[in-house]
Amino acid sequence: MKRLLKFVVRAAAIVAALAVILVVVIEVRSRRTFDAPDPDIHASADPQVIARGAYLAYGPAHCVNCHTSGAAQKAAVEEGATPPLAGGNRFSFPPGTFYSPNLTPDKETGIGRYTDGELARMLRYGVRRDGRAALPFMEFQHLSDEDLTAVISFLRSQQPVRHEVPPHKLNLIGKAVMAFAIKPIGPKETPPKVSPAHEPTVERGAYLANSVAGCAECHTKRNPLDGSYVAARFSGGGKFEIDKATVLVTPNLTPSKFGRIRDWEEEQFVGRFDVGMGIKGTHMPWRQFQRMSDTDKRAIFRYLKSLRPVDFDPGPIVQKRKT
Repeated sequence: MKRLLKFVVRAAAIVAALAVILVVVIEVRSRRTFDAPDPDIHASADPQVIARGAYLAYGPAHCVNCHTSGAAQKAAVEEGATPPLAGGNRFSFPPGTFYSPNLTPDKETGIGRYTDGELARMLRYGVRRDGRAALPFMEFQHLSDEDLTAVISFLRSQQPVRHEVPPHKLNLIGKAVMAFAIKPIGPKETPPKVSPAHEPTVERGAYLANSVAGCAECHTKRNPLDGSYVAARFSGGGKFEIDKATVLVTPNLTPSKFGRIRDWEEEQFVGRFDVGMGIKGTHMPWRQFQRMSDTDKRAIFRYLKSLRPVDFDPGPIVQKRKT
């Protein structure tokens, strides 16, 4: 009996020691850094370039949705306001709590501390100023040099807002994900120098849907821990909490028998944006997408219609939350 007790005690001690070592490894490795080049991007003072950046930030790229905070400001955004992108929006996910950064040119709390190259590296390679990997919340890796310049030029042109944003708060799961699963995701191919012409083409629609608006980010089923795609892009199934009882499940956007817009005409698709929010609490940035030109909306529609059909049925858009 004594031998068994000693064995159990020793085994417990070994397990405890291994657990401590694992926690230490996770803590240290979660802070690892990565190398990535600073793209040769420089902010411009050209009013047309800045206007292009504003169109992207408040329109198809919908930066304003995440980089503003507070009920009053959120309500103002829904009414069509264009406040400075001072950040502070809080997001709770299984890995922890995250806050959108201040993107105004304040030198102490915003991007006034960053070089153009550091901002461009963050957007294109997902590597933060300190060299650590950013969570894959944005897919701007293939934004053209032209549009990347426009966005950074606009961000620099804003009125500086002093707004101290809390640092991300990762739990042990989050630190483990950062330690072993999350790596910076750079472009798979050289990003274009210029964007496709402002015409209602499939080429421009593909660029907008994949590199600017991030349609697949929501309209695809993803791993809630590391954000990786677990289904075909644009096939729907992304889940977003509406309230404690219900979730919004994004529809399939491919032209399959389960596709939401399979039988839609182009005018119906373009007109849907003018209607605005249809489901209270939706995460779809209808107000921002309303700012897109009809030409860009048509381009996206034509691209979605060109996709390979994926026969996946994500079910009703509004579903009961599983307990």
